[in-house]
Amino acid sequence: MVDKIKLARQFIEAIPHAKALGLELTHIGAGEAEISMPYNTDLIGDPRTGVIHGGAVSAMLDTCCGAAVMSHPSAPGGTATIDLRIDYMRAATPGQTITTKATCYHITRNVAFVRATAMDEDADRPVATAAGAFTVEGK
Repeated sequence: MVDKIKLARQFIEAIPHAKALGLELTHIGAGEAEISMPYNTDLIGDPRTGVIHGGAVSAMLDTCCGAAVMSHPSAPGGTATIDLRIDYMRAATPGQTITTKATCYHITRNVAFVRATAMDEDADRPVATAAGAFTVEGK
């Protein structure tokens, strides 16, 4: 039997943009994933404020959602993003690690549905939230 958790971890760790962003998979299992991204001055979107670019946060949310789908007990394998809506709530605090948590909460024959939240050290005030639909391969 294929170890889906191991497969998802290997997949995420091999993605070039994940490496470039410094993404670290900190938890994965049973339709849930958590990824952290340490503060990196190379990812600053606005040099006046030191805030991380929204594109880095977006890529992090998308990657975490895909990992959650791949680790779901009902998902047979790989996945791809169909649709991802991201709501940016506020700028991440400069100097702080951003953490994303995603949950795959429903899977049909062809589509997986996922929700995610990105936060810095102030977990009560999300940086961004996401809701998405992802392909389900060969189910």
